[in-house]
Amino acid sequence: MAAYAIGALTVRNTDWQKEYGEKMALLIRKYDGKVIAKSAPQVLEAVNPTPDAVVVIEFASAEQVQAWYDDPDHALLKQLRRSGSDIDLLLVKGL
Repeated sequence: MAAYAIGALTVRNTDWQKEYGEKMALLIRKYDGKVIAKSAPQVLEAVNPTPDAVVVIEFASAEQVQAWYDDPDHALLKQLRRSGSDIDLLLVKGL
């Protein structure tokens, strides 16, 4: 069953984005993931502050999402991302 990593990102600076984007693309491919949506969100209804960007990454299973997240290479990318942004990252199982 497909599963999704959904990230809501608030950006403080963009210094990290080029390196992060290149390396994250490789890491996503390593786990046969695919970015299926990525943009600034259009608010329909909100209680919390709106993030600057939302990304949805599709994987074949929840186990693949977890393996991608737990990968040692991801740990380095998390540090890079955290240097200039905040994220809420969720795992959501498909139907």
